[in-house]
Amino acid sequence: MTDRLLALTLFVRVAHTGSFSRAGKDLGLSQPSASRHIASLEREVGAALFARSTRAVVLTEAGADYLAKVEPALAILEEATQAVHGKGVLRGVLRIGLSPSMAIREVIPRLPAFIAKHPALRIDLAMDDGRQDLIRSAIDVAIRSGKLEDSSATLRRVGSNPLLIAASPAYLKRAGYPKTPNDLSGHPVLIGVPGSNGVCCFEKNGRTVSIKVEAPLSGNINEAAVAGGVAGIGIVACSLWGCRAELKSGALVQILKDWNMGAAEVNAIFPAGRGAKLAARAFVEHFAKNLKTNP
Repeated sequence: MTDRLLALTLFVRVAHTGSFSRAGKDLGLSQPSASRHIASLEREVGAALFARSTRAVVLTEAGADYLAKVEPALAILEEATQAVHGKGVLRGVLRIGLSPSMAIREVIPRLPAFIAKHPALRIDLAMDDGRQDLIRSAIDVAIRSGKLEDSSATLRRVGSNPLLIAASPAYLKRAGYPKTPNDLSGHPVLIGVPGSNGVCCFEKNGRTVSIKVEAPLSGNINEAAVAGGVAGIGIVACSLWGCRAELKSGALVQILKDWNMGAAEVNAIFPAGRGAKLAARAFVEHFAKNLKTNP
């Protein structure tokens, strides 16, 4: 990589991470070396691109304008370089933002064929059940389930994830089998669906029922709720993708099957203001296609 291209790539990385040391590490540079490259770039363009303090590194107005022009150009250059290397050959790092449950249960099992097809590409999974700052976290594409906040980001719908409730056979034998949504009021219900606020909604024959539930155990990731359900602590409310393996093995049994709890839309999110990487588009295409052929 030429010094000029390295400086521009480093500039984009610092803009997204807010850190010279982290951006430098991503590109194999020390913090002092990264700072020198950016200082040289600022002298060349004749403007300060970052405002620096002991607590943060943020873009100046000139830096934000420069980023808006440079980043799409770098994306085009990267795609052109990969095309020269050979059609379909992907290189570099693809950073994917997603929840731990989504990564472990749905994405990683579908990666072998993609990795085999693109051996020069390294995949970095940024796993977090919370809503990530995709730009600051330097994420190329995120896979998210559920309602999304208004955003100028580019979305592609890749699937639909049905919601359900389930419990272990041992729990149902001990506590009884709920026949209607209202019966849930006598059971602890562990929530594995982010943003539900402890409310489970059901629909049947045009009738809608909303039930406020609670349990002695709570956590901020789906896996905690599912593990609690398998352990017999209570009923678990989650998505099909979040407990598919446990339903298949019999560790959990779906209940109230004749009531519809809706589904969470699953989207691929390409961060706002960024030219989507060729690798990001290729991964989403692979994932969406595999979901349809191997649900």
